[in-house]
Amino acid sequence: MTFFPIYLALGAVAGLLAGLLGIGGGLVLVAALAWLLPWQGVSPEAAMHAALASSLASIVLTAAASARAHHRRGSVLWPTVAWLAPGMMLGGWLGSRLAIALSGDVLRWGVAGYCVVVALELLRPRPATAAHATEAPRGVGYSLAGVGIGAVSAIVGIGGGSLTVPLLIWRGVVPVRAVGTSSACGVFIGLASAAGYAMQAPAGALPLPGAVGYVYLPAAIGVALTSILAAPYGTRLAHALSADALRRVFAGFLLLVAAGFVWR
Repeated sequence: MTFFPIYLALGAVAGLLAGLLGIGGGLVLVAALAWLLPWQGVSPEAAMHAALASSLASIVLTAAASARAHHRRGSVLWPTVAWLAPGMMLGGWLGSRLAIALSGDVLRWGVAGYCVVVALELLRPRPATAAHATEAPRGVGYSLAGVGIGAVSAIVGIGGGSLTVPLLIWRGVVPVRAVGTSSACGVFIGLASAAGYAMQAPAGALPLPGAVGYVYLPAAIGVALTSILAAPYGTRLAHALSADALRRVFAGFLLLVAAGFVWR
């Protein structure tokens, strides 16, 4: 059985989510790949690491397509990206190193718990406040925050949107611009994290042709091919939805993914 058509279908879903939520579809890819890879001969212990690594590799192009679409609509704050990206790349490299040292079960429960915490925070009632940022947020503090965002993203296999978006909204950025900026940041997180999983993995980590360390290239490429095409449609939806609706969609998505890991 060839799995490449399945990867193409997953890419379409990932691209749509990338444009809509600024997350690169990473969490749904991790869940799907962790289930699919054992059917291809990957051991259960290595499957979670490979799912995270391959998801992050695909996010590079997925997030780039989403960021390009958002940039055309003027919703990427590039000065903020410039401050966040260096820390995110450092954190992504370090986070992948830590993830390689953890067991597959620890990573699986960590991803599920992460999804629940972020979803509950997004659903928490909060007073209505208007966005107040008149300039792109910037400063060393964002570079330091980027280290943490990059590390967590590498461990749970995402482009960092579930951390970057709330951070920027808290700093007064309107949600759709927070999503666009997060998409651009996801490119840098994906690059550093995937490189870490590829270069720091033990020899023979995956018994599959086309594997580089823990990165399974056929899966990453298949997902990327269709995600690039689907991302602009997600971007259109992001600009059409209200801030509250976008937050609810994001939270519901995270809870569904968490349930999939728990009941796997």
